[in-house]
Amino acid sequence: MSKYAFFIGCTIPYRVPFIETSLRKTMPEFDVELVDLPFACCPDPGGVQAFDNVAWHTLAARNICLAEEQGLDILTACSGCFETLKMVNERLKSDPDLKKKVNENLKEVGKEFKGSIQVNHFAEFLYTEIGIDRIAQQVGKPLSGIKLATHNGCHFLKPPEIMQVDNPEMPVKLDHLVEALGAESVPYLNKLACCGAGTRPTDKDTALKIAHEKIVGAEMAQADALVTVCPTCFISYDTGQRLMAKEFEKTTLPVFFFGELLGLTMGMDFSTGFKMHSIKVQPFLDKLSE
Repeated sequence: MSKYAFFIGCTIPYRVPFIETSLRKTMPEFDVELVDLPFACCPDPGGVQAFDNVAWHTLAARNICLAEEQGLDILTACSGCFETLKMVNERLKSDPDLKKKVNENLKEVGKEFKGSIQVNHFAEFLYTEIGIDRIAQQVGKPLSGIKLATHNGCHFLKPPEIMQVDNPEMPVKLDHLVEALGAESVPYLNKLACCGAGTRPTDKDTALKIAHEKIVGAEMAQADALVTVCPTCFISYDTGQRLMAKEFEKTTLPVFFFGELLGLTMGMDFSTGFKMHSIKVQPFLDKLSE
């Protein structure tokens, strides 16, 4: 069994703990052990970096050092954390001057960045390391007859020269993962658009409008649900639909994190987590049992 340092970040345990549960249940089925380390905030790929670039790199590097000390690559379920940790990891490996400044800061907590590990997003890991064929073999209850609208999100794909996960202009890996579960990935309007979360702190109305247009596009394509690999995007579309109802036409499209659907097709019980969704998922589950 291979071991990985599991980085869950802040958003998942605070707002969507069922996302963590989905990976803790499913990854062992692929002979992957998730190891918990005393990680702190990643930190956020936007806020801290905008005010103090060296501090942002230092805080992220401290997390990477914890994994380096255990000789473990990092596996994360959060796209924001993935962007921060991977960007910092790659930049410090290629920029000696920045690495020197960061390591001077890290001395204060007895750490040193060495650049000896890799940072992985769970979705890319499933696609590349586990493989579509093996995933399909684990599916005992396929999503037959189900149409899904996939949403990659921004941090998972960009900046492409560093993330190197998929083609940001035409990503296909999440579609293939969905198809491995037996579902159909449907094209829909604004498929590559942002969920609007980055706009939310300064303009909530615009953020909701962006998310609403995406949901409407998925509904027009007759999708049974929207599936994402980012906890922040999940919140934008799931919790967001309740807020959208005050300003726009009401939508009731179920939203899932990919790990939930993966576990569901493997026969796992996620009923407790499903109760935490803002949009009811029972209509989706009923269609599965037809």
